Amino acid sequence: MNGHAVANNLKVLELTLTPLSILVLHGPNLNLLGQREPGIYGSLTLDNINRLLEAEGLKLQAKVTTFQSNHEGVLLDTIHGALGQYQGIVINAGAYTHTSVALRDAIAAVNLPTVEVHLSNIYRREDFRHHSYIAPVVIGQISGFGVQSYLLGLQALVHHLSKDEV
Repeated sequence: MNGHAVANNLKVLELTLTPLSILVLHGPNLNLLGQREPGIYGSLTLDNINRLLEAEGLKLQAKVTTFQSNHEGVLLDTIHGALGQYQGIVINAGAYTHTSVALRDAIAAVNLPTVEVHLSNIYRREDFRHHSYIAPVVIGQISGFGVQSYLLGLQALVHHLSKDEV
């Protein structure tokens, strides 16, 4: 085998061993999980959810990086910074789901496969929560399953990314 063939084989091996890198974004008030309306959002803290996501990422051979902010501009900057760093995004934009055209535009602009998740079923809640500005620019939306919404969203995103590589 010549040097060029060995280099090509090493590149293929490197691509198959490199885990996917997924960004999980948590929006406003999610830092209060565990104490904020546990009847709606459950009793797990954000730290508990992040640890579950990281463990699930290991099972899926994906490196999960989590980030939370209550500030729309910080979330926008983080989405912009995801380009070239991550292969996909899981986002629970919290209340910004229903109000932020800017988040919608940022997700569309970076054009990374993104899954929208919500702990509660936003369609069984107040009318103003029934509309998502980001839904039209994501590959899918999962809501109403508590922490499982995040885990299902991560699984769906990894599956989506993996099928694109085959």
